[in-house]
Formats: sequence, structure tokens, C-alpha cells
Amino acid sequence: MSESAARPQRRALELADGPVSLLDWGGAGPSVHFTHANGFNAETYAPILAPLADEAHLFASDLRGHGFTALPADPATHTTWLTYPADLIRVLDAIGVGPYVLAGHSMGGTTSLLVAAQRPDLVKALVLFEPVAREFPPNIDIENSPYVQSAVRRRAVFADEATARRAYTGRGAFRTWPDETLDAYLRGGLKPDAEGVRLACDPKWEAQNFRLGPSGVRAAIAKLQCPITVFAGTENSTTGTEILALIREQHPTARIEVIEGATHFLPMEHPDLVRGAIRAAISR
Repeated sequence: MSESAARPQRRALELADGPVSLLDWGGAGPSVHFTHANGFNAETYAPILAPLADEAHLFASDLRGHGFTALPADPATHTTWLTYPADLIRVLDAIGVGPYVLAGHSMGGTTSLLVAAQRPDLVKALVLFEPVAREFPPNIDIENSPYVQSAVRRRAVFADEATARRAYTGRGAFRTWPDETLDAYLRGGLKPDAEGVRLACDPKWEAQNFRLGPSGVRAAIAKLQCPITVFAGTENSTTGTEILALIREQHPTARIEVIEGATHFLPMEHPDLVRGAIRAAISR
């Protein structure tokens, strides 16, 4: 892997309602776009994706309300996750080098799935890691769920990046992360603030995403026309067994793997698995 390929160029992709921040590794080969999880950013996954830069043309963009993307993101008017696939379709059309292998983690995996159902012409294959796809019991108390409450209580401002790093290292969601991935998350997820640095993803926006959750997943699975690969963990997974069963039933050639001991942060814990799955999709 060349030195230049390992370091993506960050550029602003201008859409009608504002700029989307896009990481572009350049190069030739099949087009791959990776979409990040709720509360994270594209840069978080750069150490995981960089070794693929000589094998594909890699892209990763910051979703609305995340990272350095500046599309309108008011939690008070945010009512559906369907905003995300609509945005991603515009991004992929603007890049204009499809069809793409769409890969994604958590909310980014669900977003990629919904795009593939809506625009099969854009998608060569899907590679999903812990997509948010499960059926919740009726009358569940979403507001008091650990996901919403952890986001609501999340500290948003730090004196500097080093302070933020100390606050995250070895704690909560970050306890299984390699140092280089945590550093990448901070590079892509902190913005200058009068008091130091601030999370680029407002905790109120993150919490609202958890309240809303995905919609249309079952219908999207039925519409898929491309090869699909899904990896899920066994610890606090957001990918329901009933959804995995549905994929197996409707797409018998799908590759589905449940990784024993992996958490929802499977890409950070098993980067080689991520790269291997994307390589397999590229070679199809």
C-alpha cells in the first residue's frame, strides 16, 4: 500500500442543502463506500479501510448530523431514519462511479441496505456489520432505554483532544477499541469550541436517532437484488435473529456469520474480518 493511498483526501461534496464531508482514498478498481454508525464518523473507520486502498476506490462520508458534514440537523425536526438513505443516494449519484460495494456498520449498515432496495442500479454488493435490524417488543420504553439514556448523558465539550481521549480510553463503548481507531474517531468527531473541543455529533441528535430506529427493513430485504453479507456479534447485538432468518429465507446465497464474543463494535474488534468481507465482495 502506497503512502498516499493510506491517507484519504477529505473533500466537501456540495448538495442542494449543504456540503457532505467525504473521505476519498483515490485509486482505481471497484468503487466501495463505507457508512458509519450513529454518533461516529467516517474517519473512525479509516485505519480499518486503509489497507484496501490499493485494491478499490474507497469512499466514506459523514452522515447528516455527524462529523464535518454540514447538512441541516435539528433534532427537533428529525423524524425518520429514511433521511439517511435519501442523503446517501444523493452522495453516490454525485460521486458518479457506481455501482458500489456498499459496506456499513450499525446505522450505516441499515442505511446501505435501504439504499440497495431503493436504487439497485447503484449497488454491486452489500457488506453489513451489526446493522440495526431487529423487532422490538410493543410498548417498549424507548426513552429510558440504555441507548437513549447514554446519548442524553454524553459529555459534549472537552478542554482539548487529549482530555477527550483520557475520558474515552478503556471505557464504555470504547473499551474494546484499538488505540488507532479511537484516535481516528477523535480526529473525525471533534470540532473547535470556545471552551476547547466539542463533539461533532450533538448528543441530542444521536439520542434522537436511537429514539426513532429504522423503518422499512423487512420490505427492503425483500427487494434486494445484489449479493449480501452480514456479520453480527453475540454480545448486545443490534441485529435480530429473526432478521437474519428472514435474510436466509429470502436470499439463500447470502453469507451470514455470527461471531462468538463479538460486540456491537465488531468492526473495531475484528478489522481483518471487515477487510476480508469487503475483498470478497469486490472480487465477485
